[in-house]
Amino acid sequence: MKCSIVVPCYNEAKNLPLIVSRFAEVLTRPDVEIILVNNGSNDDSAMVMESLKRDNTFLKVVEVPKNLGYGFGVLSGLRESKAEFLGWTHADMQTDPLDSLLALELLERDKNPDQTMVKGLRQGRNLWDNFFTLGMSIFESLYLEKFLWDINAQPNLFPRSFFDSWLNPPHDFSLDLYVLYQARVMGLTLKRLPVNFPPRIHGSSSWNTGIVSRWKFIKRTILFSLHLKREISRH
Repeated sequence: MKCSIVVPCYNEAKNLPLIVSRFAEVLTRPDVEIILVNNGSNDDSAMVMESLKRDNTFLKVVEVPKNLGYGFGVLSGLRESKAEFLGWTHADMQTDPLDSLLALELLERDKNPDQTMVKGLRQGRNLWDNFFTLGMSIFESLYLEKFLWDINAQPNLFPRSFFDSWLNPPHDFSLDLYVLYQARVMGLTLKRLPVNFPPRIHGSSSWNTGIVSRWKFIKRTILFSLHLKREISRH
């Protein structure tokens, strides 16, 4: 297998047929698999995944009985892969599944794919979301002394060797920050893929539900940044 693309899913039963249908439409090569992770969902995700798996040979399903965080779901899927390249994207259809395949092509065309990471760069977002991203990007870049921009953009794609180098990655939404920061520390070439970012079709975000949720996200991210800084000082 050349590439595994992990899709962590928490209560995405309505979006799952859409994202799998889109993958079936754009996936034209047999060496790419899609790993759906049922990350402790309490809706009909498990039943929907099994039904979709029967009709789509490129699908693999990973069950996580209890939701221990977004990052835990992603990591659970990545650990099930034996592919040369790994990555993940979201299940909410705000990132087109085609973008993951375009990221793979961009990675494969690079002169040193084993030292390269491809990450999305979101377009078409509202003013408030852009302001939030700007503030977090500036803070993280200054505090961690590495250029870190649009940290939570999808998809993410990278060589297996990079994944194998991670030590104690976080189990929450800080995983995106951890991975981007580690890519900078290890000197990987970072290529950004412009991606459209439309509104969700079904459901709602599990974390972005208003000002209070934003503040909790900021607080968690800052605390994890402090942790990363301490780890740097120890080495």
